[in-house]
Amino acid sequence: MKPGKREKTVLLDEKGHEIRYKKKHETMREKLSAGFFLGPSFIGVMVFFVIPFFVVIYYAGIDNLINHESVGLYNYKNVITNSAFQQAAKNTATFSLLSVPLAIILSLVMALILEEEIPFKSQFRTFFLSPLMVPVASVVLIWQVIFDYHGVINDAITLYGGSPIDWFKSDYSQIVVVILFLWKNLGYNMILFMAALAAIPRDVLEVSLLDGASRFKQFWFIKLRYITPTIFFVGIMSLINSFKVFREVYLLTGDYPYDSLYMLQHFMNNTFRSLDYQKLSAAAIIMCIVMVIIIGILFIVEDRFGKDVEG
Repeated sequence: MKPGKREKTVLLDEKGHEIRYKKKHETMREKLSAGFFLGPSFIGVMVFFVIPFFVVIYYAGIDNLINHESVGLYNYKNVITNSAFQQAAKNTATFSLLSVPLAIILSLVMALILEEEIPFKSQFRTFFLSPLMVPVASVVLIWQVIFDYHGVINDAITLYGGSPIDWFKSDYSQIVVVILFLWKNLGYNMILFMAALAAIPRDVLEVSLLDGASRFKQFWFIKLRYITPTIFFVGIMSLINSFKVFREVYLLTGDYPYDSLYMLQHFMNNTFRSLDYQKLSAAAIIMCIVMVIIIGILFIVEDRFGKDVEG
């Protein structure tokens, strides 16, 4: 060994193999194993989500599927100025602005009520969860029996001397669908809020009661802060479900319902049936941008309240 140089220390295992080489070999094997298991999922996401998304962006910027001539933002302008799209966007926004806050507030109120020691608590919880077990077709059948022109409600109205209402072809049509949406989703949201309320530290609530805090102050300053992440999650899920109400509306009223029930999904479905892929792709991109903005705003609000809880 030359003077001034240290002798290299090599650690060996019981079989005489270098430990550093062994660790590097094990790390490489773990990476290969992880890639082997994650590979199918990665390929599935690329094939069914990522690549189609870029295909939609491409379709939204061309003239037609034959010439493939770039038209810039013409398709987007064509969609935004389309009267059917404007009507569908207005109805969808109105429905979401009405149904989502109601879904959050009513389910939270029910969770607060069921948090108390009330009689038949388990039966009430089962009753509110029962709509989740009912198929969509059965729900539509129930609503047709209740709100049809010759349905139960109109029979009750005529019994007391009133005039029957064609609920699905009147200004009350969207209210009927809002009631349907709430009936389907309140139970699931309520269970989420009950779980969040049960996770609040009991000692914090007991200390607040000892300090003389009222039930309203306890809810506003403690419970509401702790369940903010759940409110955010319920809001996101309710918003997504409000866009999926097209299934029920379609089964109730068909392709071209009353004006107040013509949703964005109707516009997308009818555009697809007419094979206007350029307009369909542009509308999908616009919807995606709007949803990203809304969810981004909700993330900012949740982050602000979350920091308040941590503080």
